[in-house]
Amino acid sequence: MFKPFFFSRQWLFWSWPGAALIILGTWYQVEIDVAINDWFGGFYDVVQKALGNPGAVTLDEFFGFLMTFGKLAGTYVLVAVLLGFYTKHWVFRWRHAMNDYYMRNWGTLRHIEGASQRVQEDSKRFAAIMESLGSSMLDSLMTLVAFLPILWNLSKKVSEVPMLGQVDHALVYVAILFALAGTVLLALVGVKLPGLEYNNQRVEAAYRKELVHGEDDGARAGEPVVSGLFSHVRANYFRLFFHYMYFDVAKFTYLQFGVLVPYIALGPTVVAGAITLGVMQQIVRAFGRVEMSFQFLVRSWGTIVELISVYKRLRAFEAQIGVQSVTSAGATAPGGANS
Repeated sequence: MFKPFFFSRQWLFWSWPGAALIILGTWYQVEIDVAINDWFGGFYDVVQKALGNPGAVTLDEFFGFLMTFGKLAGTYVLVAVLLGFYTKHWVFRWRHAMNDYYMRNWGTLRHIEGASQRVQEDSKRFAAIMESLGSSMLDSLMTLVAFLPILWNLSKKVSEVPMLGQVDHALVYVAILFALAGTVLLALVGVKLPGLEYNNQRVEAAYRKELVHGEDDGARAGEPVVSGLFSHVRANYFRLFFHYMYFDVAKFTYLQFGVLVPYIALGPTVVAGAITLGVMQQIVRAFGRVEMSFQFLVRSWGTIVELISVYKRLRAFEAQIGVQSVTSAGATAPGGANS
């Protein structure tokens, strides 16, 4: 899955330079987000000033802040669209490299059950998941690098946190602990999902294969056989639905409660009037960015489960190439026929 693209001279122009461009583009997006976070602080301070002291803020000042946000948001949209367009092309080149590699070894792979599906469907799914999941992971890492120091500095303004008391930079520790707790919780709750997803692809492949044979051979895909294969599909989906049900209960409960966490942590500071509305908005927004970065596994667990199942299928598929290479080498070596 990786060698044909990242370690091939044919795709050298796309693989590493393209990855570097995507990283730089993502970092620029995050820097714009940091500037927007600063804007929120200034804007809400102006709002607080205007509401508390009528006439202290002019209409030009107010709309000036809105124009500044418009410029930042417009730049962000432009970069996001261009980066998304390029990333799609880059990931498709990756799939192209995988497809070429499988086709060069098609003589070895064609006898494996579901070979056509793995080359076409699984490689397509792998590329699509890597596009969405890889972009999200990169964005989370970059956001963490950018916003963690901001939250660290803003935490100096927070004097006390419930349950933790007076702790320096307490909001950073709250974000880390809450994200870690959610990650461990959902990993335990969703431990069965990767295996079920893998089985799901296996029974779907068997059902699809029989239907494909039935298109060319009237003796195949009879009702008893098809009904039996589809019953396996049905049973596996029902098991999957049940396990996803309690997984979703845990996931959505955790995420909904997470909305309140920064406000709970800021409770004593807000009640004491130790910060302005603008600073509170900066802290809440920075906390949310850091928390979401740490919660990457929590928010992406369903996609990660799908990627694991696709990876296992393609890894087993590619392993046959190595087995065939070893077998061929043994057959051509002196005495190989007697091995």
